[in-house]
Amino acid sequence: MTVPVLVRFVRNSGRSAAPHRSLLIAGTVCLASFTAFWIAQRAAAVSMIDLLVYRAEGRTVLEGRDLYAMRATAARLPTTYPPFAALLFTPLTVPPVPVLRTLATAGNLLLLVVFVRLSLRLVLQGKTPPPKEGTQKEAGTQKAAVPWAATLWVAAFAVWCEPVWTTLRYGQINLLLAVAVLWDLCPRDPRDLRDPRGRGATGAPGAPGQGHRWAGAGIGFAAAVKLTPALFAVLLLLTGLVRARRAGWNPWLRQAATAGAVFAGTTLLAAALLPGDSRRYWTGILFEAARAGRAEDTANQSLRGVLARLLHTSDPGLWWPLVAVLVTGAGLTAAVAAALRGERAGAVAACAATALLISPVSWSHHWVWCVPVVLFLAARGATGRGATGRGATGRAASVWLVFCSYALWWVPHGSGAPELAQGATEMALSALYPLTALALIGWLLGETVRARGYGQAVANE
Repeated sequence: MTVPVLVRFVRNSGRSAAPHRSLLIAGTVCLASFTAFWIAQRAAAVSMIDLLVYRAEGRTVLEGRDLYAMRATAARLPTTYPPFAALLFTPLTVPPVPVLRTLATAGNLLLLVVFVRLSLRLVLQGKTPPPKEGTQKEAGTQKAAVPWAATLWVAAFAVWCEPVWTTLRYGQINLLLAVAVLWDLCPRDPRDLRDPRGRGATGAPGAPGQGHRWAGAGIGFAAAVKLTPALFAVLLLLTGLVRARRAGWNPWLRQAATAGAVFAGTTLLAAALLPGDSRRYWTGILFEAARAGRAEDTANQSLRGVLARLLHTSDPGLWWPLVAVLVTGAGLTAAVAAALRGERAGAVAACAATALLISPVSWSHHWVWCVPVVLFLAARGATGRGATGRGATGRAASVWLVFCSYALWWVPHGSGAPELAQGATEMALSALYPLTALALIGWLLGETVRARGYGQAVANE
């Protein structure tokens, strides 16, 4: 979606004069966009190869064969996820492949709408003005309709960005895991919003609000399927520990504990049902970074991929862990600081960017987190004034352009590892996602410094 249109939706959320008409128009546009997308994907003869790998993993489990010796499709792709994921994939063996592809596409499109909805709820916390006296019923109708109109508008355009397109092209589960994470990090009820001072329902600055009883379970589940989301549990834990110095046990720690318990429970369940596969994964497969694919592949948008292409080697050696440690420290610092000042969307953006950067392999389709990042920056532009608002809007537009440009595919790629012979321009094009993520983290760290400076100035007055 174009940023100016998005900004208008953010600014006018809850104040539309004709919410039902807005919803009808948005629904029509979204349906047309999704239909065109479906036709385009079928015309491109997408293989949904990862979906076929998931199906093969489920069949391997049902047949009692070695999960990590399995090779699927003509590309002979191996299993890379923890054993719990393979248990979840067993139902995929029921429908025939053509039906499975249709169901996966429809399911991912629905998940995209939910993902956008949760992202908007996250970035609009505290932004919707309260209803005026005597207009509570009308305002309530607007609150229900206008956000859905904004959701459908954003989804209609978000489906065409490269990470989302590629997620559906391969039949990936990125949107499912992202929804599970955001479900934990968003308030369940619109009334559970922060006030402008960053106070949640508990009244504590930076508190996450009431949420739902099992908040944290989605993160634990996502981490059990694919380890990268576990960094969100680390964010909850670190923020909770900082808050505990003043408030003792708090919602952040409760959610972190729930995430840890769900992760442990699901992993132990998989160990009980698949003891051999679990032992092999946690003692060996986990540490085989090359198993997922070539580090230098242009689709690998992690720090390890950037370093491999920069150093013209398939193994960046110790450079990767050294840089990853530094980025982890900076990213989590930015995320925790944003959470503590009540800016949950900024915390999520920084944590997602950090997780994708430090993962050994972050394929371009993993970067579906660009959707809440752009919405966060656009909301900043809509609520900011003067140069601040224009700057945030410009950043949102720039990030959206990066993820809609498909620029990483402009460089030579494929068999023969042409990425190892890239020049400076090709390296920059194939590193756009990591560079954008690093810029986001740097900007959020700058926001932290500016916020502390402002707080100190106020305290000295």
